[in-house]
Amino acid sequence: MQNQKRWIELEADEKIVQQLQTELNIHPVLCKLLVLRNINTFDEAKDFFRPNLNKLHDPFLMRDMDKAITRIETAIANNERILIYGDYDVDGTTAVSLVYSYFKDFYDNICYYIPDRYTEGYGISFQGIDFAKDNNVTLIIALDCGIKANDKVDYANERNIDFIICDHHLPGDVLPNAVAVLDPKRNDCTYPFDELSGCGIGFKLIQAYAEKNKLNAEKIYDQLDLVAVSIASDLVPITGENRILAKFGCDRINQNPRAGIKALMSELKLSRNLDITDLVFIIGPRINAAGRIAHGSEAVTLLIENDYEVAIEKTKKVQQNNTDRKTIDKDITDEAFAMIDNNETLIHKKTTVLYQEHWHKGVVGIVASRMIEKYYRPTIILASSNGKAVGSGRSVPGFDLYDAIDSCSEHLVQFGGHKYAAGLTIELDKIQDFSDAFEKIVTERITADQQIPQVEIDAEIELTDINDKFYNILEQMAPFGPGNMRPTFVTKEVYDTGYSKVLNGNHLKLNILKDGQSPKNGVGFGMGNYMELMEQKETVDICYQLYANEWNNQIKIEFKLKDLR
Repeated sequence: MQNQKRWIELEADEKIVQQLQTELNIHPVLCKLLVLRNINTFDEAKDFFRPNLNKLHDPFLMRDMDKAITRIETAIANNERILIYGDYDVDGTTAVSLVYSYFKDFYDNICYYIPDRYTEGYGISFQGIDFAKDNNVTLIIALDCGIKANDKVDYANERNIDFIICDHHLPGDVLPNAVAVLDPKRNDCTYPFDELSGCGIGFKLIQAYAEKNKLNAEKIYDQLDLVAVSIASDLVPITGENRILAKFGCDRINQNPRAGIKALMSELKLSRNLDITDLVFIIGPRINAAGRIAHGSEAVTLLIENDYEVAIEKTKKVQQNNTDRKTIDKDITDEAFAMIDNNETLIHKKTTVLYQEHWHKGVVGIVASRMIEKYYRPTIILASSNGKAVGSGRSVPGFDLYDAIDSCSEHLVQFGGHKYAAGLTIELDKIQDFSDAFEKIVTERITADQQIPQVEIDAEIELTDINDKFYNILEQMAPFGPGNMRPTFVTKEVYDTGYSKVLNGNHLKLNILKDGQSPKNGVGFGMGNYMELMEQKETVDICYQLYANEWNNQIKIEFKLKDLR
């Protein structure tokens, strides 16, 4: 039997729920879902259900945007060579593809640069600046990186190369000495939304340029497919401005995607409409695989390609990278599992910090996520690179990984990241010191609840509540993702009709009913061992999410099981 999860039913202000129900005339549970997402009035609900590109914020509200646009205008007027520089992951490569594609449409003296994960590492590199100097570049636009690259920017300034930094990571105490630093997380930036992806910052840059120069807005909206992929893959909140960008970006992917994304969808035989989950688990990893296994520039060459037939050929290489990535990822994950399972000390720790010299640096983040799924504790996986240990960390819900690493920073060469994900570099002889310090900090700070997997439940419903009208309104709450997760429901005291069974040895196919209510179908992936509990109990409580299952041109609303007890 799997470990018991904590079920936490979320609470909403009942008065606001009732008021919304009166105004909207929809099921009270749907109103509760809105209130849980801080949608408390009719007008807020209207904006939520009907995202509108006209509701995007003025890009010039972002600190230094005016400086950035003025510098780009000067560069174009003087025919200066511009370099678009971005990180090697999905957010970085989509950002580079977006800004490069937009300006390349009307300005030729432009190029791009993606650093090599293995020889240069994350962010802006001295090698990248040397490349710029060798190619007569006088302006670098850095995307999804650079907010802490003070020494690199100084190095560029000495070589008469200006920087515009477009980043969404937390700044240090002192900003780089760039012409412009676009980052809503700056303390002195009053931009209304500070959770944009790196590619999202790039989009605001071209939006500002188009507005200032009175250019066709449709040209910037052509880039929204890339923004949607970045939002999904970087796991930024799908709230506020991000929700608008994600909604119209998904629409573009499903209606008229760029050649590279269309080629990927064709290669994978994806004929259905894609949602955020598909971008996270299908499209994003394939774009990411280039930077993990080969070179991030391969992703850019695919995403900026306008010829569909050429894109098809490039997609084959991307697919091969992803196949190689999956093999490497599985081998390392299996080895990491064995390291813990065969070591009594490691089993009982509050953290996981593992290092092997031969592990592939490009997949340590994926392996860290796999470790969390099994052991459910803050995790850091390290590999060797240029004589140092480099790695990625992942956290459990509620625990601030970034702060914990920051508290151990005396043992680190460098680090950066977010609350739930971080990257770091350690001298090889400091790994044990860091591991001990990290274990101590996490043990002191982590709560008992944060060590038990939890399921957040939005509302209790009956099987009779599940109908087409309910589901159709539910789907209008999409796109789902962080900050607006697909709702999870609980239904109590259901029982097996006698037709529930285990499929392929590991998946639970459920057919359940409740007294006086019609039976419903669902599936619990990887939950075949719950069948035993179904057979032991007269009734069970289930928590689940609702999906439409299309089969033989018929659509049925079914549930995907999250837990059962």
